[in-house]
Formats: sequence, structure tokens, C-alpha cells
Amino acid sequence: MHAATLVDALKRLLKARGITYAVVAAGLEISEASVKRMFSRRDFTLQRLEDVCRVAGIDFADLARAVATENTGIACLTVEQEEEIVADPTLLLVALCAVGNWTVEEITETYNLTLAECVECLTRLDRRRIIELQPGNRIRPLISRTFTWRPDGPLQRYFRSRVEAEFLGSKFDRPDELFLMVSGMLSRQSAGELITRLRRTAREFADLHRDDQRLPIAERHGTSMLLAMRPWEPRAFRALRRDASGATPASPLVYPQLGPQPPAGTRKRSATGHRK
Repeated sequence: MHAATLVDALKRLLKARGITYAVVAAGLEISEASVKRMFSRRDFTLQRLEDVCRVAGIDFADLARAVATENTGIACLTVEQEEEIVADPTLLLVALCAVGNWTVEEITETYNLTLAECVECLTRLDRRRIIELQPGNRIRPLISRTFTWRPDGPLQRYFRSRVEAEFLGSKFDRPDELFLMVSGMLSRQSAGELITRLRRTAREFADLHRDDQRLPIAERHGTSMLLAMRPWEPRAFRALRRDASGATPASPLVYPQLGPQPPAGTRKRSATGHRK
């Protein structure tokens, strides 16, 4: 069991029990800033992990069980399951709502679906063991916390085809929107470390989604986050290469973020001729 997984589970248990970092800091007789730093860096020895559990009144065995419970369930659908879901827009809608912990009432009140239509879709998902449809039409998702769509599978292709036209078709100028694009030159080791951090961010998104489930649906908004990283060079740049068969692209794009840039012709040139 990975240490970072234990720390993440402990953080969620603390939040669920209303135990703040200040309480933990007082129990450990260290500063609250030190506690925040420990959790953000996941910098824990086994003894420190046990100390925090003691202060919070959490049995270490309970912590281990919490991690094991979160990691059970479906981690990925089969190609056939994804093909069936993506072929039926209504089934796709109900599936996304169901695994997103919507209730039947919330689905039918929000979308133009009858109760019978909704239950029919849920029954299909139940037969595929994606959810469990319980008495009273209660929905229990059977996916794990680390669930992902199949790489280049039917669902990923479905959403990818809509990313440029729909998802990225925004000015991203609202307080609850953000669009950053950073480029640079990284070693394989640095790229691997960054990918690990991005996966952690995705898990934190899932944690916040789960925490907000207790709020009324009117206070929650469908939110999507796109994380993507790969070696890449624009085709127009690659066409100018002396060796067009070059291996890993060494892109000259080194903007700290893709945002408003100075108007063309206003950036100064350095002695080497490169714009600043």
C-alpha cells in the first residue's frame, strides 16, 4: 500500500470527522503550518502517521480498511461496455449521472426523462455491474476511486471529438474557469514526476466531488477539468526542422502560461535576435 494513499485517506477521514489541522497541530505540539506542509508534501514517517491517528482518535487498522474500501470496484470498463454506453445518448447521460452519485429524483427533475426511462437505463447499468440498483431506486456506483475511461476507448474518443468545439470553445474569463498552457523542455524523470502530481490533482478533484455530494444539487455545477501532457511540437514548427525525422520534439514554446500576450511588434529583441 503506497504511503501517499494512506495520507490521502487520513486527510479525508479528518475532514469527515471535522478535525482541523489546528486540532492536529495542538495534539502533536507543532505549528499548524507544519501540519499543512506535511499533508501537502505527504511527508510522513510511519510514526508520525500513527501520531496523527492517535490525536484524531482514528484506529490505524480503520485507516487501512478505508484505503482498501476505496480501491475496490471497477477500475475500467470493457470496450464492449463503453461501446454500448456511447451508442445510446440517454444511457450515456444516465450512466454519467449515476456514477457521479446523482439520485433518480435529481436525474428526472433535471433532464427530460420519465421515471420509467431512467430506471430502464439504470437496470441496464446494473446488469453490467457498473452500478447496483437498490430498493427504492437507490443507486450505488460500483466503480473504484481510481476509475478511468479506457485509453483511446469509445468514451474517450467520444469526448475528445467534442473537446475542441465545445469544451475549449470558451473565453475562460469567468472566476470559475481557467485555461493554462505551459511549455518547456523536461527530462523523462521530470516529466514522470509531473504526471504523478497531475494524477494526484485528479484524485483531489474526485475528493472534492465526493465532499460536495452532501450539498443540494442546486448548489453544485457540472464541472470538467482537462489535464493533458505529452511531448509535442506544432506541425508548422516541425516542418521547418532540418531533420524532419527528429525524435523527441524540442519545442521552442516556453511561455509561462498561454494568456494575453503583448501585441505583435511590441516585444523587444535581445542581442541574439530572439524576442523577449
